[in-house]
Amino acid sequence: MEDLRAAVGLQIADEGLLRDLAGGLSDVEALLRETVRSEVKAVNDAATHLVEAGGKRFRPLFTLLASQFGVGGREAVVIAAAAVELVHLATLYHDDVMDEATMRRGAQSVNARWDNTIAILTGDFLFAHASRLVADLGTDAARIIAETFGELVTGQMRETVGPLDGEDPVEHYLSVIAQKTGSLIATAGRFGGMLSNAPAEHVETLRRVGDIIGTSFQISDDVIDIASASEQSGKSPGTDLREGVRTLPMLYALADPATDPRLVELLSGPITEDHLVEEALTLLRASSGLDRAKDTLADYAQRARVELASLPASPARDACESVADYLVARTG
Repeated sequence: MEDLRAAVGLQIADEGLLRDLAGGLSDVEALLRETVRSEVKAVNDAATHLVEAGGKRFRPLFTLLASQFGVGGREAVVIAAAAVELVHLATLYHDDVMDEATMRRGAQSVNARWDNTIAILTGDFLFAHASRLVADLGTDAARIIAETFGELVTGQMRETVGPLDGEDPVEHYLSVIAQKTGSLIATAGRFGGMLSNAPAEHVETLRRVGDIIGTSFQISDDVIDIASASEQSGKSPGTDLREGVRTLPMLYALADPATDPRLVELLSGPITEDHLVEEALTLLRASSGLDRAKDTLADYAQRARVELASLPASPARDACESVADYLVARTG
């Protein structure tokens, strides 16, 4: 249970809540393994690859945490928690193909171990099983997960295409990460509240909190990729620079007329040489872009706290607030 306390900064003082969440996650883990198992060895090996690799399991954890604001429905909540994690894992398989990644969660990525076709089909396999699980939860749940699929894909397509002419790059970026990351965590919160029979206004609040926290996670990772000298985000600092990905601190820096012209030049495309990555990191750390991104993160965290204040005071609400605090603290 100590690992659960450390998960994504979740601070849980209440032993009863801690035991309940740990038991729920154990049930989710068992259901995940049961769901992805296949009698076809090639399918089984690829589908279990990321499940066995582990991860923080934040999405199912947030589903379980959101269910604390209702009463009952434990079996349905566990099913929903497993489904949202399957959707998340499916997107990781597809992301690795698009990013040409070779590692994922400390293990060789599926596209590298097998090939892109296997990775894409495995992602589709997990999407299918997530849909099957949610189908047992009723038509409302099935509609919600379908809408979430649409948000995830739309966000990925918009990121690939980039901002349209005349569209503000920062607003485009924030809306894209809300779709790509926020939408699924929002659905996790919504499912947890809805399936535990929480009041409708609490369900809507949990949806909004999930959306804000999901977006905040990405901004937090953006900041860490530049500001940290360690590997807090699970990847070497400057990874986004090497991939030519313009994250929020970079976009803010590019929008500032006072930004060093050398940094503008470096951010014109992917940076492949180590010494140029270090130069760009040094310039970004001294730019206004990094501070503005931290300010935006702090604003999102405050928005989450305001939303949470409308929920009943409880250990579960305190735990949710600790996530908002952690997202800011981890970038310090």
